[in-house]
Amino acid sequence: MRLVQWRRLVPKGIVDFFRPEDVAWLLIFTALAAFGPDLNYSADLVLLAFALFQVAEPRISLFSSARGQLFAILIKIVLSYLLIGFSHALDSSYFLILLVPVITAATTLDLIGTLIFSIISAMTYLSFLAFVDWQHEYIPPDQVRVLALRTLFIAVVGYLVYLQARGKRLEMERTREAAAQLAHSNRVLRSTQASLRRSERLAALGQLTAGLAHELRNPLGTIKASAELLTKPSTHTRPEIMRELAGYIVTEVDRTNALIARFLDFARPLRLEPKLSDICEVTRNAITSLQQRASDRGVELVTELPSEPVVFRFDPDLYGLALTNVVQNAIDASNAGSPVRISIRPEVDDVVIGISDNGAGIPKDQMENIFNPFFTTKAQGTGLGLAIVAKIVDEHGGTIKVQSTPGEGTTFHLNLPRQTPA
Repeated sequence: MRLVQWRRLVPKGIVDFFRPEDVAWLLIFTALAAFGPDLNYSADLVLLAFALFQVAEPRISLFSSARGQLFAILIKIVLSYLLIGFSHALDSSYFLILLVPVITAATTLDLIGTLIFSIISAMTYLSFLAFVDWQHEYIPPDQVRVLALRTLFIAVVGYLVYLQARGKRLEMERTREAAAQLAHSNRVLRSTQASLRRSERLAALGQLTAGLAHELRNPLGTIKASAELLTKPSTHTRPEIMRELAGYIVTEVDRTNALIARFLDFARPLRLEPKLSDICEVTRNAITSLQQRASDRGVELVTELPSEPVVFRFDPDLYGLALTNVVQNAIDASNAGSPVRISIRPEVDDVVIGISDNGAGIPKDQMENIFNPFFTTKAQGTGLGLAIVAKIVDEHGGTIKVQSTPGEGTTFHLNLPRQTPA
């Protein structure tokens, strides 16, 4: 059974309390108590205390400090001493229990601390020599060599574990430093990108202002000429000419007003208000508002949307405005009887909105200018629609791809990320 499945079967409180290493310690000490050849009632109690201490130590705040760690290691040495003492002392099969405090020291202390506690642990084992009755007992040379090897083994294991632990600590420090450098680089990159965006917007605003001034000359010239004609005495006696000139003035004022409104829509900073929304529903609403325009042109709007909702954080109002501008262009570029297809394709990191028409297409020499303010091929266009679309998609952190073949049609792909930048 996999660990994830096991976690689902066990109550959450138990899973949070017991760690995998706790289970391992309990199994080790249970096996020692059940199958140990040298144990007795007193040794069993020491094993139980040792197991409980190993499990409880990480949860006791007293042992989390530097002094607390030293105190915990000393407690483990005392428990190891008692266990060896209750199981035939120097002949105990459980002298390796002294590796527990040595390994703890090696993983938490420096080299000096590891060396000190390795010596203390070795001396703890050799201290049982004090209980030998040298007048009546004799330790054979083979036993002396075994004692020396056991003592050396404890020290070597402590040193090797320290080297491994130090390597892990150095690796973690390098990882933290690399993460900190990466975070700093990301902050610098974001700041640079923000500055670049501001510079691009200022440049676009200057270009936009120059374009607006150029576009305003035509209606202002018509208004001025009409007004001058209205002031002439010869015009006063011809009401039909006066009405015609007045109509010119009204038309050009409306055109100027619309031009300024579009200019303000593009020039003012966008305020994204991302919220969890279904992009399919927002798309349907935008298409519904364009049905009459499509019908007047004899164009059919064909949608290819997922059957399931596609919900993520984006600004539904601004997205609706961008989609409306692109679909309007597709409708205007299409011939009567041809379809305009709108599709949505969810991907892992973003959502791709496709708008395709079978119109005249965009010449290659005009492709790089279609998102520039005031660039238009329409007689009555302002050239701000696609510029606004590009700005909205850019504010979402997305991209626009355009594929066009003259005489066959054009396809726009709006890529919106599922995680809109703040």
